[in-house]
Parts: sequence; C-alpha cells; structure tokens
Amino acid sequence: QVNLLESGGGLVQAGGSLRLSCAASGNIFSINTWGWYRQAPGKQRELVASITSGGSTNFADSVKGRFTISRDIAEKTGYLQMNSLKPEDTDVYYCNVRGIDNDYYSIDYWGQGTQVTVSS
Repeated sequence: QVNLLESGGGLVQAGGSLRLSCAASGNIFSINTWGWYRQAPGKQRELVASITSGGSTNFADSVKGRFTISRDIAEKTGYLQMNSLKPEDTDVYYCNVRGIDNDYYSIDYWGQGTQVTVSS
C-alpha cells in the first residue's frame, strides 16, 4: 500500500557530495517521521538522520555537521544531503517513513535501499 522509491546513490570521491531522495506514494495520510538508516553487511541498521513533521532533527555523531536532512511535506519526499563524504560512509542507505495512512492506521515502511560508495 505504501511505496518508497529511493534515488541519488552512487560512487563519489572522498570529500564529494550526494543527495539522496525518497519519494513516498500510496496509502499515506500524513508522515510523522522521515528517517535515513545505513547497514553494512552482517551488521544492524543504524540511524543516520531523522526529521519529524515539526522539523526536529537527529543525527548520528559520525555524520553530524556533514549531513543535512529535509523533507517536502506536500510532495511526500525526503532528502538526505551528504557533504564531505568519507570512505567510512560507504554503505547501503535505507529510507524509513512512519506516519498515518488514509484509514488512520499507523504505517512504518522502508525503501529498497541505495548504495553509496565513497572512494579514497
């Protein structure tokens, strides 16, 4: 019922930038929280950044000061601007959306993941 389409991943050199997008569609009434997570092989997903509908943000210590999270509420699209990328940022990044659908039920959905590779 809900689809999250991620885009913007790719290969960049250290110090470069990427902008990830997450377009939400389907049975969505409102989105309360946008989140971006990353997961290395064999490890748990970790929170990179999140933003609430009210604009409150949260960042992992490792990306604080380098990444910016934003969202276009009307277009139901979330963004993760990644600057000053480091090889350690190489990972698969996943978009997560939590909110309420048109039947007033809670929703919690994940995007398909997009690969970010930072070369040294």
